[in-house]
Amino acid sequence: MDLGLTGRRALVMGASRGLGKAIAAALVAEGARVAVCARDAARIAAVAAELGAEGLVCDLSKEGAAAAVVADAERRLGGLDILVVNTGGPPAATFESITDAGWRGAFEGLWMSAVGAIRAALPGMRQRRHGRIIVITSIAAKEPVANLMLSNSLRAGLHGLVNALSKEVAGDQITVNALMPGYQLTERLLELKVDEVAASRAIPAGRIGTPEDFAAFAAFLASEPANYVTGQAICVDGGVLQSI
Repeated sequence: MDLGLTGRRALVMGASRGLGKAIAAALVAEGARVAVCARDAARIAAVAAELGAEGLVCDLSKEGAAAAVVADAERRLGGLDILVVNTGGPPAATFESITDAGWRGAFEGLWMSAVGAIRAALPGMRQRRHGRIIVITSIAAKEPVANLMLSNSLRAGLHGLVNALSKEVAGDQITVNALMPGYQLTERLLELKVDEVAASRAIPAGRIGTPEDFAAFAAFLASEPANYVTGQAICVDGGVLQSI
């Protein structure tokens, strides 16, 4: 299938490793021109060189940083057709262990970075009457995971944002979707100390997914054939979610 991504311009946030890097690689492989961003300058420079992408340094937890990196990507690429909002997961924690500062920090990093990036990208997409916005969330947004209070709470709200916004911009030929990873073999899985053997047994597909499994579906959502898919929260999880 021709995904129609040749020459399209994309920004993938949080792309120095894991799912973000895999998505950027998938878009490059389909012929898109891609900018990648992360807070670690050396790491994102290495990824950009490896993929043949534009490397941008950005700490998404800082106020205004997401909008600034979108503007930078537009300058370097000559516009933006695809925006992939991807941030690192907040630290594992229970409700009683989270301070007000912890909640505010997670809100800035997860919620306001998404709002800032989308707000900055929409005017150009509206003008060109084309756009793909993909917000990477988590299965925790649909079925809360023990000890992930921050992610459970804030990522679920992003699904509401995605669905509501999709209605406002569909007439401009802009799609807005959320994509939920399940258990993928990334550094985040190691950080959360997930037992890979036990997790694999709990997944109907019988294995933990790879970043490439996830990235393939992200590339499809960014594509021309996916032009009628919008307002959805879609899971790539090997069947692990129990809910309908």
